[in-house]
This record gives sequence, C-alpha cells and structure tokens, in this order.
Amino acid sequence: MGRLRQHPESHLINRIGWLRAAVLGANDGIISTASLIVGVAAAAATQHDVLIAGVAGLVAGAMSMAAGEYVSVSSQSDTEQADLTREKRELSENAEFELDELAEIYVKRGVDRPLARNVAQQLMAKDALGAHARDELGISEITTARPVQAALTSAVMFSVGAAMPLLMVLLSPADALVPIVSAASLGFLALLGAIGAKAGGANVPRAMARVTFWGALAMAFTAGIGKLFGAVV
Repeated sequence: MGRLRQHPESHLINRIGWLRAAVLGANDGIISTASLIVGVAAAAATQHDVLIAGVAGLVAGAMSMAAGEYVSVSSQSDTEQADLTREKRELSENAEFELDELAEIYVKRGVDRPLARNVAQQLMAKDALGAHARDELGISEITTARPVQAALTSAVMFSVGAAMPLLMVLLSPADALVPIVSAASLGFLALLGAIGAKAGGANVPRAMARVTFWGALAMAFTAGIGKLFGAVV
C-alpha cells in the first residue's frame, strides 16, 4: 500500500468529456467561419460584407453548437438514467440473479468462479447499483454524460475558434483576404490539433495533419462555390 502512495498515476481519460467538446467546438469554429469567410470573399464581396457574414456565422454557430451538444448529450444522459432505473428495479426484484450475472462478468474476464462470486458479493454489499453500472452497463463517473458542461464548452470554444479567422479579416488587406485567412486558419487548426493531442496524450503530428487536411478541404470547397456563383453564399 505504501508503494502505491509513492507511485501515483495520472491518467488522461478523465479529461475526455470536456476535451472532446472543447476540441470539437474550436475546430468547428475555425473551419466553418473560415470557410464562410473564404466563400464570401471569393464571390467578390466587400470586406465589410465578409466581416458581417463572419460575425453572423460566429453567433449562429455558437448557438447551434450549444443546442446540438445539449440535446445529444441529454439523450445520452436520458438513456443512462433509464438503464440505471431498470437495473435498480432488477436488483430489488431478483438480487440473486443479479449477483450471478455480475460474477459471470468477472469470470469472463479471467477471474476464477469462486473468487468472482466473492468479489461480486463484496461489491454488491457496498454499492450494488454502482457495481452493475460500471461492469454491466459500462457507466462510470468519467464517462457520465454532462449536457450543460458539453453545451457551454462547445459554445465558448466555437466562439474562440471563430474569432481567429474574423481577426484576420480585420487585419488583412481586401485584395489578399482569401489567401491570408486561409493560411492563418490552417495555422490555427494545426495549433489546435497540437494542443488537443498534447492535452489528451495523443500523437501530435497525426492530430495536426488530420485537422489541417479537413480544414483545407472545407475551405477549398466553399471558395470554389463562391467563385462558381460569383455571389455571396
């Protein structure tokens, strides 16, 4: 036990909830706003029109991200609560069967049957619903759905991401707006990929390449549409 205290482990999986929403929000903010700006600018719109379109995209996108995250994560939360309610009822109606079920899960993981049953009995004596939530349903404190956290994180990070290409619109000369916004946005995406990978302990170059590729593709398509129609899109 003393050695365990001297060797604390710091895992990154507990960041998965807010990290996913933060990276998704910022990534979407950069890509969607930069793509909108590039598409409008490619259609020969004025710098003022481009800026208005970008600001509108920021506001609409942030609200959309917040609503979308809240609704989707709430659906996950509702499903989790329904499963927990069902499991609680099953525990009250047939505790012996639930004990056998939990023991069998441990047996399938490689634990000897007598020991598996003993472990199941001890865990259920302390927190029967918690034991079944973790090992039967796969619901844990780390993965539990948090709709409000996801919604706020996504909205804030979308706004932060969208503000970056908008800033470039203000700083760029009108005749070089498309290449400057495109290049700067790809740089922002690469930086975001690196930060997200570092925070999650993932491969940094792979994350950077992934987000910049899809960002470049999105901006290329919207620029093509703007050029094709020659009007604000």
